[in-house]
Amino acid sequence: MSRSTGERSFPLPSQIEPVPGAEGWEEMYPYFSRFQPEDDQRFWFYNSMHFPEVVPAFDGLTSEIPYTAIGANTARLFSFPTTLGIEYRMLNGRVYITANPVTDPAQIERRLADFQERAGHYYGNWDRLYGEWQQRIEKLIAEIEAVEVPALGELDDLAVVTGARGFASNHLLRENFHRCIDLYSKMWHHHTEFLMLGYGAYVVFFGFCKQAFPEIGDQMVARMVAGMDVTMYRPDDELKKLAGLAVRLELADVFVEGSDPEKVLAALGERGDAGAQWLAALEEAKDPWFNVSVGDGFYHHHLSWADDLTVPFAAFPRYVEQIAAGEDLTRPTERLAQERERIAQEYRALLGTDDEKAAFDQMLGLCRLVFPYIESHKFYCEHWFTTRFFQKIRAFGQLLAERGVLVEADDVFHLRHLEVEDALADIQLAWASGGTELGARHWQPIVAERKRIVEALAGWSAPPALGPVPETLNDPAVQMLWGVTDETVQTWLGGDELDEHTVRGYAASPGVVEGTARVLKNVNEIGQIREGEVLVCPVTAPSWGPVFGKIAAAVSDIGGTMSHAAIVAREYGMPAVVGTGQATAKIKTGDRVRVDGDRGIVTLLG
Repeated sequence: MSRSTGERSFPLPSQIEPVPGAEGWEEMYPYFSRFQPEDDQRFWFYNSMHFPEVVPAFDGLTSEIPYTAIGANTARLFSFPTTLGIEYRMLNGRVYITANPVTDPAQIERRLADFQERAGHYYGNWDRLYGEWQQRIEKLIAEIEAVEVPALGELDDLAVVTGARGFASNHLLRENFHRCIDLYSKMWHHHTEFLMLGYGAYVVFFGFCKQAFPEIGDQMVARMVAGMDVTMYRPDDELKKLAGLAVRLELADVFVEGSDPEKVLAALGERGDAGAQWLAALEEAKDPWFNVSVGDGFYHHHLSWADDLTVPFAAFPRYVEQIAAGEDLTRPTERLAQERERIAQEYRALLGTDDEKAAFDQMLGLCRLVFPYIESHKFYCEHWFTTRFFQKIRAFGQLLAERGVLVEADDVFHLRHLEVEDALADIQLAWASGGTELGARHWQPIVAERKRIVEALAGWSAPPALGPVPETLNDPAVQMLWGVTDETVQTWLGGDELDEHTVRGYAASPGVVEGTARVLKNVNEIGQIREGEVLVCPVTAPSWGPVFGKIAAAVSDIGGTMSHAAIVAREYGMPAVVGTGQATAKIKTGDRVRVDGDRGIVTLLG
């Protein structure tokens, strides 16, 4: 990001006052994630899209490892010409990031030559390489699923001796824990291998359109590549299939709005063969399609559908009712595909030369080739793999609780991964010596203190940005994914004051609707959404697709035109305004609002 002339500034990191009751929060995170004195000279913004809550100690890995992988792919493998990687810092439990730009024209030119050779190899062999990626990521998921927490009995299994394995089972405690961390790191490298190239292709096309058609809106560019059938929608499709089965088996009356999943399952168990058939279909759909987090895969407590059935069961009453009424629940993919063709042809016709038209065709073709990956990878990486990863870490926590080191399994997430290793070494030694673990008096007070700190930090209002304002925000990926532009910064600084009844953001998906607001600040509250409400939230996750069928529109604090909320809303043909920065602060549940997805404006109607 460009450096500022220093006239206007957000609070500097060093100026942020300590949060009362949260003293010592820094010990939850590694030294390299803390702000340094020289960081006051740089512009940072709060990544509330991926980290909308305080990050517990173990979950600090979910920023450290992704940024390690994103930067390596962008800066070192594919040599993106104008940007290196993203640096992150922790402040009061929140993640702040900055993108490191390349500004020297000679260096940009050198990097461009390397980028064309390296990225060109991927773009030119995309389908084959993507197929190989698919095999790699599925192998990685099988590997994390196969990791076991060793059972430590009175004696090791006889087979360990007769098979001359050569090491006792306590050795596997740290080896298998390490395996989880190493696989998580490898997954993120695989994750960003294609992702940044996908964004890269879109950024180039986006830049071309903005130059060729100065009046074009961000949403119009996005709609030229919309209407893709991607894996991230498959979990929702499975719910619709189950709803259809419920109607055919005459079980529709079991699915009532607001019902607890346990009650629904119990009622189905009493419905003879029909109930048994539906429950069998549910079990079949669960693996792998319920390995989808209610968040975005960055927090251990954002449980998957497999761990907590609230979200999928919140969608069933509506789906069952619609299917019983003969409605078609398929997403309007065909209509979107026709619309994207019409828009593309209209803009293409405005180009003056055959060379410009050929360039437009080539860039748009590449975008449509690479775009499905941008959404599909999420299911395999942030959801399926990460659900399994957190389940495995929780299983190590269970062992630590059973051995008396921790009070409960989830306490493991209040230790940094290096501290978990120490706690596991304690078990290794106690089992080997016949002694007693010493960790209870060491770790339990630390965990209790950190829980208290996380609670204290939860009440802190994180500034949207820190440090001097850049002359210009010129990182297109930051703009499209996070919605952070010069205009956003202006709004954050209060330079673009709107009246108290208006919230402005990005026009992410077209249409105008009025409805009653449902403000959700925590993803685990998603089951509260009722039919026809307007969802207002900090950020949405792709796994919220099932509730998109119930709501009239979506409004989010964070996100650009290529954020997941924007993409999902367009696929569902539903108005959306994203990147408002302040919707959850200005709007309350029960407020009547008008959402204008054409202009990016949300109006409180009183």
